[in-house]
Amino acid sequence: MALNGDTRPGDTNSGTPHRYAINRTFAALGGLIGAAGIAAYAAAAHSASVHMSTIAPILFIHAPAFLALAILAKISRAAYGGGLALLLGLILFIGDLASRDITGDRLFPGAAPAGGTLLILGWLLIAATGFRALDFKR
Repeated sequence: MALNGDTRPGDTNSGTPHRYAINRTFAALGGLIGAAGIAAYAAAAHSASVHMSTIAPILFIHAPAFLALAILAKISRAAYGGGLALLLGLILFIGDLASRDITGDRLFPGAAPAGGTLLILGWLLIAATGFRALDFKR
């Protein structure tokens, strides 16, 4: 068994011979992004926050995506790259909107459009895992 608890198919030392390895970072991010979505919904419901009602569903859409990427990223470089692009896009896009509510100022000029562009790119990279011609297997 690997140090992080991952096992490979056919690994007889683990006691569970058909358990597949996952990308634990993406799995953890899925949980954290989901929790942040709940916090954003609570902030939207209990404050005069303008952008939290926009932030919450964006986070909730991406939480299960990161849980799926925990599996896909282990078998596809395109999915792994897409996950990284999604993460950076969320940081910039959500960070800019949250910064406007918290500090009253932008994260930096162009942060939200750059984040949105990275989110689109991330989803396109993830879509590339479905096209055999763009197969980026490890």
